[in-house]
Amino acid sequence: MDAKVIWQQGLSFTGTSNSGFEVPIGTDFDSGGNNDGFRPLELMGVSLAGCTAMDVVSILQKKQQKVTAFDVKVHADQAADHPKVFTRTFITYLVTGHGLDEKALRRSIELSTTKYCPAVAMLDKVAPIEFCYEIYEGEGSDDRKLVKTGTYVISQP
Repeated sequence: MDAKVIWQQGLSFTGTSNSGFEVPIGTDFDSGGNNDGFRPLELMGVSLAGCTAMDVVSILQKKQQKVTAFDVKVHADQAADHPKVFTRTFITYLVTGHGLDEKALRRSIELSTTKYCPAVAMLDKVAPIEFCYEIYEGEGSDDRKLVKTGTYVISQP
């Protein structure tokens, strides 16, 4: 994979990679920016969420689970001092559907976090990641009922 950023002005950049898509990168006014793009560490959070989300929803579909809505939230605690690295990360899978099997969801998370998702594999080496899930019955985010919550812990070798 190759990636680059192209300076636009001030602290504003455009990021691109092999896929050819572009993403605006910037910072807030207090840091000298124009508040016109993702912060670099925000992109790490989005990358982490997107990587595991693609795995989990794909595996759930292969397991013939009836998913009607699917969100992955990432919250990262950061060190108070520079370079303000992630010190602990929390990933929450919000899965809505009909008759979803908790065991299938747990297995999907397991496969993503231990076998398929390179973002989890890399970031888990530097700071702990906690995985939680919420299973909802319903059509989508606006019409659903919480039926089960749980956590998944990566087994350490």
